[in-house]
Amino acid sequence: MSEEIKISQSRFERRDAAENRQRILAAAHKLFEQNGVDQVSMNQIAVEAQIGPGTLYRRYANKGELCLDLIKDSVLRFFEDIEQYLLQHQQEPPDQRLKGILKIYMPFIEKKAQLLTGGKGSASAKRLPYQSQNPLYNKMHQITVELFDEMATADHPSPNSIFKADMLLVAISIDSYFYQRDVRGYSPDEILEHLCSTFI
Repeated sequence: MSEEIKISQSRFERRDAAENRQRILAAAHKLFEQNGVDQVSMNQIAVEAQIGPGTLYRRYANKGELCLDLIKDSVLRFFEDIEQYLLQHQQEPPDQRLKGILKIYMPFIEKKAQLLTGGKGSASAKRLPYQSQNPLYNKMHQITVELFDEMATADHPSPNSIFKADMLLVAISIDSYFYQRDVRGYSPDEILEHLCSTFI
């Protein structure tokens, strides 16, 4: 086989794989929106995407992996919103900026909870935002630590900012947030106010 044919086949395979990925993500997004993540099987996604199950499983070993890929663009847009907010409000005190970030963060996890957890029914799901190995947690932690450091002054020293940031992120984890909302009965605004009075 000539080198030219090999290159042509390689480009076709890459293009074919990229097209399959887009079809899978589009199909998963549609089905998740209609039925919820837990109610959709990998086989349903393969049928909707018009590909074989083997093709789907070669790219995504489980629904959790698919959810992680599907949420990437949303996470990028979320951090673009955070950066824009911080830029526009850089003259405000750090406690007000942190409150503003929480106001952006909480609707994000409420809207994207199923994708962020990979579906609660998925045993292999990876919880994206609350493990220190993932980029969403790390970026939120970095921003929060910097703001806590800014709040600390010689007159009012702050507790360890790294520990405090960890505790805040645990408090706004998906499980904790929905427990406060659904079991304790707090509204999102009340949760925000309690978080601010506790951590700020």
